[in-house]
This record gives sequence, structure tokens and C-alpha cells, in this order.
Amino acid sequence: MPFVKETFYVEEEIVAFLYVMRTLDYTQGEAQRHIAKGRLLIEGKSMKQTGAKIEGEIEMVFFRPKGKGVKPLFQTEDFMVFEKPSGVLVHPNTMSTPYSMLDEVRLQAGDKANATHRIDMETSGLLLASKHKKAEHHLKQAFEKRTIQKSYLAWVDGEVKEPFSVSEPIKVNQEGYEKTKHKVLIHPEGKEAHTDFIPLEYDASLDASLVACYPHTGRLHQIRLHLFHVKHPILGDPLYGANYEASDRYLDMIQTPQERLIYHGAPRLMLHAHTLQFHYKNPYFIESKEDFVSQKSLIYPKALRKFNQVE
Repeated sequence: MPFVKETFYVEEEIVAFLYVMRTLDYTQGEAQRHIAKGRLLIEGKSMKQTGAKIEGEIEMVFFRPKGKGVKPLFQTEDFMVFEKPSGVLVHPNTMSTPYSMLDEVRLQAGDKANATHRIDMETSGLLLASKHKKAEHHLKQAFEKRTIQKSYLAWVDGEVKEPFSVSEPIKVNQEGYEKTKHKVLIHPEGKEAHTDFIPLEYDASLDASLVACYPHTGRLHQIRLHLFHVKHPILGDPLYGANYEASDRYLDMIQTPQERLIYHGAPRLMLHAHTLQFHYKNPYFIESKEDFVSQKSLIYPKALRKFNQVE
């Protein structure tokens, strides 16, 4: 497990965040975040008051990376690019998460390294990570300003014959999940969102199209929702395209592998982060080396799947 616990003894009373700063060589912000996340414990319980005074025996929880040998596809002195497998989180979502891409990032470049953008757990492909805080700040701002261009590949349900674009606003679903498990919705009160799509290949035996996706905004689940909206949901998508019951069983982690194929069309989300184009001291264009096209072999036969039977 990447999170470990160590015991410390505070000899003289001191403000908690100051002790963490001096002991771990953290900035004030890093120390306060460390405490706010519940990683300072007194008598086994998290103490989240950064300005509280501490003394005596305490424990602190640390992220200690334990990788699986994944090496960067490309790297400089400032950043790295990894090929993230489908099914792997970018960051641990709890202290009990056994493995995430952050393990590989920190093993390569140390505790100051970090992933600079999000990729859904089931999406595979290029992940850009910084090696130090200056690079992290620069790259995260670049993603926010949309100066980093990304493209994706997706295997979708049905035949896509012509290039098309979707400009539909996206709103976070705040009305509960009684009728749908969608995390975001097309809604006139949502934020502006635009995606261009170009068909690349069609497999008639699977009734599935390979589509290149070019998002011009960075909304949550943007590509997935826009493709669902035009009735070409991504194969393997457990939320956008399946009925309520199938999505519910997936989220409750009680769905069988066979159900996953029947109701979602593939054992994974068939979406791949394929290219990154950006400028950091020099211009870069990085393309994934993974053969995502051949992963159409994972798609369940059209005649047997109920993926397209959307309510």
C-alpha cells in the first residue's frame, strides 16, 4: 500500500503546521494540506486543525510510492508523459487505494512530482506529469487556459459516416441519480462545451466506428456525453449509454464480467488519450504508441449486446 504511517515525538509544544513544515521540509501550504487531509494523527485519530498546538507522540501518514515498473514514454528535465492503462486511477482516491499512476510519477521524479490533469480511470492513454512545482503550476495553468491541445480515439456504437461537431452546454447533475447515473447532463444552464469528431474506420461486423475526438473545452465527461447525445455512445461506457439498472450494478461493483459485455458492449471504456500538443520552453507533439485500434477485439458482438437499448 502506498500510504504508510510513521511515529514522531514532539518534545516542545508547537503549532501543528509549523512542526510539519520543519520536519518534512514542506512549504506552509503543503503542510496545511497535509494536515487538512487527515494525515496527522493524535491517539489514532486525525487532527485537521492546522493552527492547533501539538506535543508528545503523534503519527503522520505519508504517500510512499510502490510502482509496477511503468516507464515514461517521453521525458525532459521538467515533465514526463506516461501511457496510462485503462482501469488505473491517476491519483489515489482514498488512503487505501493500492495503486495509481502517482506511484509511477513519484518513483520517477520524487515527492514534488505530480500528474497535471485528470483522465477517467477507465480511459487509457497519455498522462502528462510535472517533475517539480514550477512545472506543475505552468502545466496546470496551460490546461486551464486550453493552450494544451488533446485528441482522443474512441470506438463508438453504430456507423459514423461524416465529420461532425457538438456544441452543447454541460451541467453537473445535482438533481440526484433516481433516473440516471450520469454525472453530467446536456443543459441550457450548463457551461459551454465544444467537441469535433472525425470518423476513421467502420467495422460492419461489430457495427462500431473508430472516431477521432478533439475537445476544445475541458468539461467533465465531455467526449462521453457529447457522443451519447448524438446516439453514438462509446462502447464499454458504464454510465452514458446503458440503462439505470446496469449502471447501478457497475457502480455497486456487483456487475459480472458477462453483464458488462452485454449491457455496455466492452469490458472497458473504449476511449484513449491519443495525442498531446503544447509548448514548454520548446514545442512538443507527443503521440501514444499503444495500438488502440486493435482493441476493437474487445468489443462484444452487436447481435448479443444490449448496449444500444438506452432508456
